[in-house]
Amino acid sequence: MQTLIVGVAGGTGSGKTTLTRALLEKCEGPPSVLYHDNYYRRQDELTYEERERVNYDDLDAFDNDLFVEHLRTLRAGNAVESPIYDFSIHNRSNETTMVEPAPVVIVEGILIFAEARICELLDIKLFVDTDADVRLLRRIKRDVVDRGRTLQSVEEQYLGTVKPMHELYVEPSKRNADIIIPDGGHNIVAMDMILGHIQAGITQAEIS
Repeated sequence: MQTLIVGVAGGTGSGKTTLTRALLEKCEGPPSVLYHDNYYRRQDELTYEERERVNYDDLDAFDNDLFVEHLRTLRAGNAVESPIYDFSIHNRSNETTMVEPAPVVIVEGILIFAEARICELLDIKLFVDTDADVRLLRRIKRDVVDRGRTLQSVEEQYLGTVKPMHELYVEPSKRNADIIIPDGGHNIVAMDMILGHIQAGITQAEIS
């Protein structure tokens, strides 16, 4: 089976997940998805308080060796057991989820275009571009409402690591994108163009 790997990147709260869900609904298959967020390094040796202070927006916070290995395994037509990250404890859970090979594999993550080894494995690279104030409001809503964090902790993390790491890694990695998409999955014109690219890529893979 030929596999087309589609990368979806962008800053925190940019709408990456909305775009990924839209692609899952519209692509034939359906595609499989590998989330970079699930590949944060395991930190059993640290206390909860110590894990709270880790810079999770740094590229080194991820187990990119395992992520690249799993991408290559999926491209080779084999399933992988992806780790599952538990944001409530700032650590991997003891569970995993099976990700099956598919004609289209979607890879989602903030920093995937900042890691050269990951970029080399992506056939189509999509960057979701959203204004910083919109991204911040979305992050506050997600972390406070969905993850039960305090507004103060979200503010401290945003100013201490999220914003600086965005400027260091995420924004420069935009130049590695094939397509930059305003408004993510809500951009109907971009969605139609992306689906056309994906279908063309699948057809070319089948021919070759």
